[in-house]
Amino acid sequence: MLLIKCPFCGDRDELEFSCGGEAHIARPLAENTLTDAEFADYLFLRDNPKGVFLERWIHTDGCRRWFNVARDTVSHEIIEVYPMGETPKTEAAKAAHKASWRRQTAAEAAAKPASPAGRSGS
Repeated sequence: MLLIKCPFCGDRDELEFSCGGEAHIARPLAENTLTDAEFADYLFLRDNPKGVFLERWIHTDGCRRWFNVARDTVSHEIIEVYPMGETPKTEAAKAAHKASWRRQTAAEAAAKPASPAGRSGS
């Protein structure tokens, strides 16, 4: 049984939580130009790695708030818990985030607003 540290309630038994799947999946904006195949990749493809994986969790039997967890899928060790909207801080979790194939997808690019006309993006 895992002991998960809810960032809002503290240490709790894993039975109080539900896993919401892979974290850091960028949602394409409505005005995207994705092909059907690119949109299908965004919608249906999920990672299932052996090693450090970034997941979304919700404290269903507690505060009912979402947060992210960096967890080793082999040992089930929880490496880091961090708030939604932030990126991980530990080296192992940062490496997993950077190495994710999603960072180079069309859906990831379509999740960022286009630069205003006449201005160069940075």
